[in-house]
Amino acid sequence: MVTSLFLKRFKVGATECCILVSLSPDLDALTIVIAITVALLLGMAKTGVHGAGMLSVPLLAIAFGGKQSSGLILPMLLVADVFGVWYYHRHASFSHLKILFPWAAAGVVAGSLAGNFIDDEVFKVIMAITIFSSLSVMIWMEFGGREKIPESVYFGVIAGFLGGFTSMIGNLAGTVMAVYFLSMKLPKNNFIGTVAWFFLVMNWFKVPFHIWVWHTIKPDSWLVALTLTPAIILGAYLGIHLVKKMNDRNYRWFIISMTLVAAIVMVLR
Repeated sequence: MVTSLFLKRFKVGATECCILVSLSPDLDALTIVIAITVALLLGMAKTGVHGAGMLSVPLLAIAFGGKQSSGLILPMLLVADVFGVWYYHRHASFSHLKILFPWAAAGVVAGSLAGNFIDDEVFKVIMAITIFSSLSVMIWMEFGGREKIPESVYFGVIAGFLGGFTSMIGNLAGTVMAVYFLSMKLPKNNFIGTVAWFFLVMNWFKVPFHIWVWHTIKPDSWLVALTLTPAIILGAYLGIHLVKKMNDRNYRWFIISMTLVAAIVMVLR
């Protein structure tokens, strides 16, 4: 069961402050720190620091478990998606999105059905395999493999289905879609804008499955997202300014580096 949080207000002199408080004694200070860190990383991820989102997923899985964390993180992602689309919406490649959306929706449905038969430890194994596999492909592309990937509709179909499936199973579509969009040679801003639109649509599509099929999103989940919104906004602001300082090549290697960190976190969990 995901432990919920609420804001408790108190006064220090004449100043009113608020803190995150657990509705359960199981939620310790370290877990709260992880939740705030994840919110910050998600905000950064949605405004271009793409690998930060990959790192946030294993962090939350460590704190709350694989399947429950996927329901807890989704409302936070919905908040963060708004900032990514707001800032980069003009740069999206809708020709790629038209191919991806139908098959990603099919992947979400398949993932929601498969998730009923996968326990928490298997969830974490799937996360680790997905991250390591994506990391390997990214590195291979940087050393010449990119030219060997065909720009065909079939590749988009496969990427869309896997993106939807892994998005439902652990919110790890970021790694799959990074491989796809990097292989399509999208420039930095087009990469960010297309990813932003893809996840805004897919994350809203996933909500009914989390509520009525998996029962992982509850009113407390939305309260957590609302509580952590300031951290998400701060992360979005930092992401915008960090990405501006990178050229396309450095940006690609930054994504690879953050994916590697996420993989290490999964191994050391």
